[in-house]
Amino acid sequence: MPHSLTRFGLSLRLFIVGLVTASVSLPMAWISLGKLLLFVGCLVYFVVTLKQKRAQDALNTLWSVRLIFVILAAFAVSLLWTQAPLDMAVTAFVKHSKLLEVAMLVMLIRTPREARLALLVFGLSQAFFILSSWVMATGYRVPWATSILIPQYKAVVYSTYLDQTLMFAATAAVCWHMRRHWPQAAWAAVTLATLAVLALANNLFLQVGKTGYLASLVVLSLAVMWHIPRQWRVVSLMVFPVVMFGLMYASSAKFQGKVAQVITESQNYSVQNDNISSSGFRLNAWRRSLQAMAEQPLTGHGVGSWTLTVKRIEGANANQVFGDGLSSNPHQEFLLWGVELGVAGSLLLLLWVAALVRDAMRFDPPLQRALISVVAVMVVGCLFNSSLYDALIGDFFCITLGLLLALGVRTDAPLAVSPSPHSNGLPA
Repeated sequence: MPHSLTRFGLSLRLFIVGLVTASVSLPMAWISLGKLLLFVGCLVYFVVTLKQKRAQDALNTLWSVRLIFVILAAFAVSLLWTQAPLDMAVTAFVKHSKLLEVAMLVMLIRTPREARLALLVFGLSQAFFILSSWVMATGYRVPWATSILIPQYKAVVYSTYLDQTLMFAATAAVCWHMRRHWPQAAWAAVTLATLAVLALANNLFLQVGKTGYLASLVVLSLAVMWHIPRQWRVVSLMVFPVVMFGLMYASSAKFQGKVAQVITESQNYSVQNDNISSSGFRLNAWRRSLQAMAEQPLTGHGVGSWTLTVKRIEGANANQVFGDGLSSNPHQEFLLWGVELGVAGSLLLLLWVAALVRDAMRFDPPLQRALISVVAVMVVGCLFNSSLYDALIGDFFCITLGLLLALGVRTDAPLAVSPSPHSNGLPA
């Protein structure tokens, strides 16, 4: 292949990776554009590598990436028996297919230098995102903000406070644990640590999202665990979250209000079957999901069938509870997969989480900790929302995971040794 053509291909590949990386800090239109270019660029690159008979060794060494193809195959096969209309089923399948972004980034990023450049773009774009939120918190409207500025949500730049708080929690983890990845640049460590503090402080003091509070608490707990002697890590992982919860409850009226709200809404649902509130809706949706899974535990109801199935179970008040149309979701990713694919669907998601942790354990400690922390934030999001299925936040998780996996698998440094029998089973 001519040298000029090779250089053009490299430039185009890096441009696509940079655009899709930056897009997760921008409005949804940019994410859609980035995904389109990523899919097209990856298809072209895949054809070229097949023609040149180059094996995708990176894809073959990551269990989490290989499992993505198994997951998508399961969703595709469920199209044969789905109870949803074909257009809704295909739309749902496309939403699940955003998992391919992880594999495509690992495929397109070919060297450690490219992976670090992509992470640099990620850091700069997230810094822009975080600083924009803080500027808005002072009462100024930044011209690029697209959120509806409800007074109590005035520091939300794009989408909703839920998406933003989960993104900031994951970004804080990446910045904090990767701050010493460039030992030759002391300023980088200070900058990344500052961004991590700003991101978590934004979640804890400016936002109102319950899931965001929990995700931030998880990130802080993991960071503390990895900075104390190994023999105390299990104890710290149990004690520190309780201590932090107590401190936040004692010092924040906003946090107290959210805790009281969850308790009140849950009691109202239990006693009065009130499913209008945030917690009441979730509890009702989760109950209907479990009933749907009990009907078809082996095969599920098929991709895209959640709304249709739970509305049938709900009965006459279905539209009042779940809204018109067939595009609702249970606000719980594990149950969504369980309704669509049966019990095996929920297990597949659990297995994918385990595979991500397994892959992370092979990398050097800073990257290992960053990746496991992002996985933990994703799991928190999936427990209370359909975070992988939803647009924007799902793309953020897939792209962030793809970048970290690409850096790990492309790094020339030797892989970390597996934990010793005396390491309590926790990462180094």
